[in-house]
Amino acid sequence: MIRRIVSFIILAWVLGFAWFALLLPQPAAIAETDAVVVLTGGPNRIDRGLEILKAGKSRKMLISGVDRDVKPAELAAQYPGSARYFTCCIDLGFQSVDTHSNALETARWATRNKVKTLRLVTHDWHMRRARFELDRSLPNDIIVTNDAVSTQPSLNALFKEYNKYWLRAVASLAGI
Repeated sequence: MIRRIVSFIILAWVLGFAWFALLLPQPAAIAETDAVVVLTGGPNRIDRGLEILKAGKSRKMLISGVDRDVKPAELAAQYPGSARYFTCCIDLGFQSVDTHSNALETARWATRNKVKTLRLVTHDWHMRRARFELDRSLPNDIIVTNDAVSTQPSLNALFKEYNKYWLRAVASLAGI
């Protein structure tokens, strides 16, 4: 009986990992939302957020998880043609250090800015855990659109992220 239970758990984990790795979230169509939230931590995320702002499809953007030493002008200089957005429309979030604190920072920012529709931008392999955390932190009346930046993650990166996702889900069931 114990072998069957352990075998079932292993099979469920393997099938879940296959689902996680093979069916990564995709980029969303460019459509209007009140705001964009970009989680730092990888290439092309900020570029995608700026693309939405430049298309006039959002009025505000939060870049969550910015290092405390980064200045808005320095960041704007890395993205040619975006300086005006950094002065009017982009807020930098310096409070978060991980995905959980990204979600808390985003929830506070969205409430302060009266956001009702939000586009979440992060890498495809990170989207599920980021969305899980965001759903736990945001008020229920905010509609979130997943906008995954496509990558070519390694098997190791997928393995780590899958395990982080499930560990976080189990921790949340335990009230942590």
